[in-house]
Amino acid sequence: MAALLDAIEVKRKTFFEFENTPFLCLEAVVSTPTARGGQTLVRLKMRNLLTNAVFEKSFKAGDKFKEPDLVSVPASYLYSDGDGSHFLDQESYETLTLRDEMIGDALNFLVEGAIIELRKFNGNPIGLDLPMFVELNVSYTEPGIKGDTSSGSVTKSAKLETGLEIRVPLFIKEGEKVKVSTETREFAGRA
Repeated sequence: MAALLDAIEVKRKTFFEFENTPFLCLEAVVSTPTARGGQTLVRLKMRNLLTNAVFEKSFKAGDKFKEPDLVSVPASYLYSDGDGSHFLDQESYETLTLRDEMIGDALNFLVEGAIIELRKFNGNPIGLDLPMFVELNVSYTEPGIKGDTSSGSVTKSAKLETGLEIRVPLFIKEGEKVKVSTETREFAGRA
């Protein structure tokens, strides 16, 4: 049997199960009443890991949650088609398919063969965790023009191999590999 977790113990980045659905806590605020006999409440901002919906809900401090049957397995990205995006589980060598709504905008950071963490709930794939940074090739960018560097932090637009467009420094050329933050979608350096 999975361990039970009190609502007051739920902190940011904690996984828990509520109404047979896995959630990730994004923010937790505890409100302690000033009146005698009042109940301590915990307000959670949480993400449904099946639908990616984010909402807030209040719980009593003693409310119990189960720990979800969540497992992360390494998987490599194969391809995407009308059925969804296909990944190869690196442990079982099984091909797993995720629907577009499970992936969100992650395809902007995935190239064939990229290894990511695939999240499973009760043995079924429900989403993925991207690394903090990915390395992608610049497929198109305008050449930098001499003299454009007077302000010191001038950038230009660059289209990456996945179709994602980001701002890069003037010295970046077509064909170069750049490091991109998956969280902010910004240039993080040369790869």
